[in-house]
Amino acid sequence: MENFPLINMEKLNGDERRATMNKIKDACENWGFFELVNHGISHELLDNVERMTKEHYKKCMEQRFKEMVTAKALDDVKTEVNDVDWESTLFLRHLPSSNISEIPDLDDEYREVMRDFASKLEKLAEELLDLLCENLGLEKGYLKKALYGSKGPNFGTKVSNYPPCPTPDLIKGLRAHTDAGGIILLFQDDKVSGLQLLKDGEWINVPPMRHSIVINLGDQIEVITNGRYKSVMHRVIAQTSGTRMSIASFYNPGNDAVIYPAEKLVKEESKDERIYPKFVFDD
Repeated sequence: MENFPLINMEKLNGDERRATMNKIKDACENWGFFELVNHGISHELLDNVERMTKEHYKKCMEQRFKEMVTAKALDDVKTEVNDVDWESTLFLRHLPSSNISEIPDLDDEYREVMRDFASKLEKLAEELLDLLCENLGLEKGYLKKALYGSKGPNFGTKVSNYPPCPTPDLIKGLRAHTDAGGIILLFQDDKVSGLQLLKDGEWINVPPMRHSIVINLGDQIEVITNGRYKSVMHRVIAQTSGTRMSIASFYNPGNDAVIYPAEKLVKEESKDERIYPKFVFDD
C-alpha cells in the first residue's frame, strides 16, 4: 500500500512548490485525506489545546461517559452494536456566531485557548481552499465564496474522546460515514490511534503524528469539483487501552449557500456533464 499523503507546507514557499501542489492534488483526487506538518499553528498552542482538552475530559466528562455506558449496558454486549458510538463529545460553534461562552464546565483559560485555536484553523482552512482552487484552475477565493452563503460559513469543532472499550470488535468508536460539509481539520491524539479511511476497498489507518493536522474533504467539495476531489468513508475503531483525543473542526457551507459543480470543471469533462444537481446546503 502506498504511503499516506504527508504535506510539508513549508515546501510551498520554495523550489518544491510544484511538487508539493501535485502531492495535494493527488491526495484530493485519490485519498480524500492528507496530513499537514509545518502548517503555521504553533506547537505551544497545540500542546495547550491537548492538555486542556484531556484535563476537561477527566474532570467533567469521563464520569458522564461511564454512566452512559452503564445505563445502556454497553460494557457487556455480546452482539454487534450499530446504533451508538463509543465516544464522549462536546460541540463548539465558532461561525456565524460563537457558543463558547455558553458551554458549561469550561474554565476561562480553556475557552480562550479554543477561541485562539479556532481562529487559526479558520485561516488555515481558507488557505487550503485557495490551494485547492489553484490546483483546479479556479480563481482564488472561488471555494470560499461557494461555501459562504449570506452570513458566511458554518464553522464549528467537535471535541471527542474515545475511552478504552472492552469489546472494540462489537462497538465502533465512530461508525463509518462521509462528512457532509466542506473541509475538515483534525488535531488528533499522537499516541492512541483509531482513525481509518476506506481506499480501494480496504480500511487504511490514518497515522497519528505529533503536532500534525489531518485534512479531509467533505461531500460539498466533491460536488463543487464535480466528483474530481473525493469525500471518502472513514471511521474510528475503539481501542482496549488508552483514551484517544480527537478535535475535528468543520468548515462547512452557510445554511443558504447554493452548492453546485463549478462550471469551469463541468466544461473540462469530456462529456460536459454535471454529475451533481444544484441545491441549497441546508436542504
